[in-house]
Amino acid sequence: MNLSLNGTTVAVHRDGTDLDPVLSPRPFLHPVTTLAGTTVTELRPQDHVHHLGFGLAVPDVDGTSFWGGRTFTPDRGSVLLDNHGRQRHVRTLEQAPDHHTELLSWTDPQGLELIAEERTLRALPLNEHTWTLHARTVLRNTSGRDLSIGSPATNGRPGAGYGGLFWRAPLGPRPPAVTGPHDLSGEADLHGARVPWLAMAGTTDQGARWTLLLHQVGPHPEPWFLRAHEYPGTGPALAWDERLPLPDGAHLERGLRVAIADGHPHDLPSLAKAVADQP
Repeated sequence: MNLSLNGTTVAVHRDGTDLDPVLSPRPFLHPVTTLAGTTVTELRPQDHVHHLGFGLAVPDVDGTSFWGGRTFTPDRGSVLLDNHGRQRHVRTLEQAPDHHTELLSWTDPQGLELIAEERTLRALPLNEHTWTLHARTVLRNTSGRDLSIGSPATNGRPGAGYGGLFWRAPLGPRPPAVTGPHDLSGEADLHGARVPWLAMAGTTDQGARWTLLLHQVGPHPEPWFLRAHEYPGTGPALAWDERLPLPDGAHLERGLRVAIADGHPHDLPSLAKAVADQP
């Protein structure tokens, strides 16, 4: 289920079945590349071995981790618990070279299903230097009870409201520059900002320049979780500072569009508008 444009693979889909259980096995994309072939995702870096390219990772679904690694606890801090879930591929609903839709089952450590997910990933051309990844997910509570989604922040660690569609970008010789609308720039401005888009511009060790512009779908943006200096990674936060209820039988839908560009485009607001206007 790789994604390709004009016969060239731009994103490799991995099902995650070969991952250690402590990493909360799940499907993800890696490598994702620019049209010129520069890799813009990172897999299992030493700083966070549970970071897996681009995918959907949630640290707390009623106590089950679909993020991997340690769990933040109010009394002991970050500790390794036997609470790791798994996202399993059930079947492919639609598939073509430039898009696919799959049904996934989210199960707890005992193998009981908590969530059924329908996930669609689509690659679209934007211009000669840029293509766009459209990601859409629908999560339905199939557990037979009310659930809620949390994060380290909701469990007592301020500012750590991560969880949701998450992009781990590659390390480079220096941290990427991050910018957003309304002249916002830098990690301090954009971490936690409720703005529709942000951009991350980096350079590889070989000198290749790349830019990611992530644009949330929907009228009410969620806060961005953003890291640039410690490591490059970002995504909209499902549970920034309050748990997100998911009642029995209910569903939630989220979408993200990511422009993947060679170079460092100068007019990022125009690029953001072009991404938002894509069908």
